[in-house]
Amino acid sequence: MDDAIARPPIHRFMPTPAYRARRLAMDRISRIAMFCAAALSVLITTGIVYVLVSESWGFFTTVPLLDFLTDTQWTPVFANPRFGIWPLLTATLWAAGIALLIAIPLGTVLAIYLSEFARPSVRETVKPCLEMLEAVPTIVYGYFALLVLTPFFQKFIPGLGGFNLLVPGIVLGIMILPYVVSVSEDAMRAVPGSLREGAYALGMSRLQTGLRVIVPGAFSGITAAYVLGMSRAVGETMVLAVAAGQGPNLTLDPREGAATITAYIVQMSLGDLPHGSLAYQSIFAVGLVLFLITLLFNVIGYYLRKRYREVY
Repeated sequence: MDDAIARPPIHRFMPTPAYRARRLAMDRISRIAMFCAAALSVLITTGIVYVLVSESWGFFTTVPLLDFLTDTQWTPVFANPRFGIWPLLTATLWAAGIALLIAIPLGTVLAIYLSEFARPSVRETVKPCLEMLEAVPTIVYGYFALLVLTPFFQKFIPGLGGFNLLVPGIVLGIMILPYVVSVSEDAMRAVPGSLREGAYALGMSRLQTGLRVIVPGAFSGITAAYVLGMSRAVGETMVLAVAAGQGPNLTLDPREGAATITAYIVQMSLGDLPHGSLAYQSIFAVGLVLFLITLLFNVIGYYLRKRYREVY
């Protein structure tokens, strides 16, 4: 009885009307701020699409869409201009494809190693070193590809031109490697530990666990890493403008130089083009194509993530 009397009384917090009013006001302000942030991103995207479509509309009223999609020559400033997107599109896909051939296998292997095999000290050392590659300016990568790697590869690859798509594609693969590794490794580490323990209990090795359990479990995150890397490779500008050349050239040989979509935009933007001319409007037309390519890859990534979640 004495112990019960000696206990301190329990004080329960009773919110006052002023406190409730302040909390309600902060809740409303937070909702409005978050809504404005979300609406701003939508408005910016809508504005970009509007500018691209409105400026491209005048271009396609002069240049038939069929010629734009089927012609194999791109000569916008010649006396007899021709506007076939295939030379620019082929070069863009070549460079991005080479980059993905470098970044996806190497990035996935590094992500599995950092997630399942590396000690914490090794992981804390390797990841910052990889992420430091993101801090290097792209113009530095471009001149590194042109002045260092291209002469080096010319010793081993016959017919490799001073401007080519092969070396810039390799450099692009190195550039997007940190994105693939970082996002993939974070997704793998987010897989529940119970799945690892269950795999080990069944007698699987670390490699089997990584390939058969962790990679399928982190598929949505890995897909996001691939899509992010592809979008970065397709939209890269300076490396391709410096090391791949600026002459539209429809070629299936990566040893030759060719202008990509982004390199053409840079080349025309630096020139003295009159506003409203057909060559000026062609910048927005190819920009619209680049936007649609990036959108397509994001839609594919979304579909793969959705399908994976439905199956598993």
